[in-house]
Amino acid sequence: MDDVYAYVDGPLGRMLLVGRVGEDGRTALASLSLPGQKGAVAVRDGWRLAPEAFTEIAAQLGEYFAGRRERFDVAVAHSGTDFQRRVWEALEEIPYGTTVTYGDIARKVGSSGAGVRAVGTAIGRNPLLVVRPCHRVIGADGALRGYAAGLERKESLLALEGAA
Repeated sequence: MDDVYAYVDGPLGRMLLVGRVGEDGRTALASLSLPGQKGAVAVRDGWRLAPEAFTEIAAQLGEYFAGRRERFDVAVAHSGTDFQRRVWEALEEIPYGTTVTYGDIARKVGSSGAGVRAVGTAIGRNPLLVVRPCHRVIGADGALRGYAAGLERKESLLALEGAA
């Protein structure tokens, strides 16, 4: 597999997109990072700059930030543990413009009680910010909690969607 990357400018800053090119020549999105993000991916030796590989996701991001797209339709490179993948799948089911709590996600994946902390950790390791909408998860008290790219960006995304 060939790792490729590109930068896309948007209202949250210059986003780094990383993808994996499969044997069929298609690129699956592996990571979307924002500037200053906690745990952000950095370009590695051997990766190839290939903006053309991200034309479709760049267009979809533009539509999203313009308020004309509610869901993303892109191939995703699978990663993470089984538990993380279950949590991330639950994130993808949160409707545009709505919020759920960490406890809601924990119950959905069968990890309520003390598992809420594990859910929060899994959400914090989501490699696909914006595309996989972890920004739609809030605290049980309605407060914005934890966003790897900063709470001001989480608030901005929720406001864009009309959920703030």
